[in-house]
Amino acid sequence: MTQRKFIGMLTPSSNTILEPITSRILNQIPHVTAHYSRFTVTEISSNPNALNQFDNTKIVNAAKLLADAKVNSIAWNGTSAGWLGFDADRKLCLEIKEATGIETTTSVLALAEIFTLKKIKKFGLVTPYLDDIQQKIIHNFKKEGFDCIAEKHLGDKGNFSFSDYKPETIKNMVREVAKSKPEAITIFCTNFRGGEVVEELEKELNIPIYDTVNITAWKCLKMCNEDTKVITGWGQLFQDL
Repeated sequence: MTQRKFIGMLTPSSNTILEPITSRILNQIPHVTAHYSRFTVTEISSNPNALNQFDNTKIVNAAKLLADAKVNSIAWNGTSAGWLGFDADRKLCLEIKEATGIETTTSVLALAEIFTLKKIKKFGLVTPYLDDIQQKIIHNFKKEGFDCIAEKHLGDKGNFSFSDYKPETIKNMVREVAKSKPEAITIFCTNFRGGEVVEELEKELNIPIYDTVNITAWKCLKMCNEDTKVITGWGQLFQDL
């Protein structure tokens, strides 16, 4: 019998998208399952109360609950380092590893890894976020060596409302960004239904598209030493890397 493997996901409390999409992806590898622990996230803005939602103490405590399930890896399935800075996620991963002994990643660090492996320097950005949050994301990616050459955003502070946008809205945003011919496009929000449209849009536009939910599942499978090539229907990433 194949040994079971467990992926731990840290989830924003108001998120209703990442769990079902992650589970649909992992259904193609029956011995791997995802397990979720939540902490409070209800608004994405520069409001101090909104920023304080991402205090590491609360996130680490949620990670400790996942450790009780003996998960093989842990991921912060969220994009907060986009506006807080990548070092916020690097510090969080170290704290979770110290508290649980379990290797940890995040959606943002997984995306940076993919950009590096694929030698992507100029990318397109699609989000539902507010203007100032979008600009912070662009600035922080530039600090890491990745230039955003085209972007679209919806000006929403969500977080629950992000899940209400239809896939067609996201597809049209990606198509607009694609006109600038970036080397890749990221759909950057884990409560956005971007994962569902990646496969279709990659075939249509001939541009790699990296949705933050899909890439987090990919990275966790890699951390569990699983062959991602068996995953189909969720983007070329699973076959490429």
